[in-house]
Amino acid sequence: MDSLITAAAGALASGDPLGALKRIALRNDAPALALRGIAMAQLGDFVRAKALLRSAARSFGPREVVARARCLVAEAEVAFASRDLGWSPKSLEAARLTLESHGDRVNAAHARYLEIRRLLLIGRVGEAERALAELTPASLTPALRTAHDLLWASIAMRRLKTKDARAALIRADRASREARIPALSAEVEGAWHVMNTPDTRLITSGEARAILLDDVEAVLASPALVVDAVRQLVRGADRVISLTRRPVLFALARALAEAWPGDVPRDALIARAFGSKFTDESHRARLRVEIARLRTAIRSLADVSATKRGFELVPRRTREVVVLARLVEDEHASVLALLADGESWSTSALALALGTSQRTVQRALDALAATDKVQSFGRGRARRWITPPIPRFTTSLLLPAPLPTD
Repeated sequence: MDSLITAAAGALASGDPLGALKRIALRNDAPALALRGIAMAQLGDFVRAKALLRSAARSFGPREVVARARCLVAEAEVAFASRDLGWSPKSLEAARLTLESHGDRVNAAHARYLEIRRLLLIGRVGEAERALAELTPASLTPALRTAHDLLWASIAMRRLKTKDARAALIRADRASREARIPALSAEVEGAWHVMNTPDTRLITSGEARAILLDDVEAVLASPALVVDAVRQLVRGADRVISLTRRPVLFALARALAEAWPGDVPRDALIARAFGSKFTDESHRARLRVEIARLRTAIRSLADVSATKRGFELVPRRTREVVVLARLVEDEHASVLALLADGESWSTSALALALGTSQRTVQRALDALAATDKVQSFGRGRARRWITPPIPRFTTSLLLPAPLPTD
């Protein structure tokens, strides 16, 4: 490896893409192309980064399998950062196995962390947790230890284990300081911001307030009857009843819980559950049927009693009823939640992460764009969606070891 390539790789490892480009910007040999690709990725030009990394992979000789594998790992990270979730996980796995077989443990671990980050992004938390548990970061670089603990923190936050999340973030912060890479420190800072920012509303007796993840965990551990509007569950001290597939019943349960200890008029329940502005005898008959079904569904936790003007919720084993709801309950809140990460998303990536069709996502984006809640740039397959204003890209896009062969 010549001195300019070595210096450029060192600059990239320390988060200085401009310093790397000063040394190799005019070179077109395979190692220089690879490092230029990583530099462009760190600067946010993902399209150019992909092209350079592919050119580098083609330029390496047939015996330079490790270098080509590193290029594939770098290209996968660019795809992840640009929210292009259509890239093949099998290609990344093949690159990881190649690196492992040739003794490049650091880059192999980096590839594994990318696989786990993708699993988390598309909601496969259990698989991500099992894969992460198999890794031991003690002997790895500070940058990879930071990534490891950030993943544990993310999983713990999704599991509502806030003590574990904070402990992981403390370790990540310590490792990022040791790594001295600004982008990594920014990711840790962003994770702390998520922990310390209210993301849920607690509704009690008709009054709502924003609460932190710690408070959500405490509410779910309390003996209160909790109507969880985030996951469409009714929770008791020792039982959880899912109403995910019964939206009418959940709408009734939530309306009754929000009004507790008072009752809810029949007309209000009809409007809430059926979306009808006008009521007649057929609506009232349907309401009686659905209330009977709700009684049956939640009978182990609460009863639903009739009053002169409507119905009221009567918990069986507690004297407190609360509702947990999202801070923003837009019709397309799930799409907005993904776009809120500050990255640019394609419709295909959003559809994959949400587990729905691209057409459904496109309709949601069109509706949000009409109210200026989202913006797009590019055309055709290159079109990407963001939340205004245009965010900066802070993801750390680098390989933890020099890319070219030694």
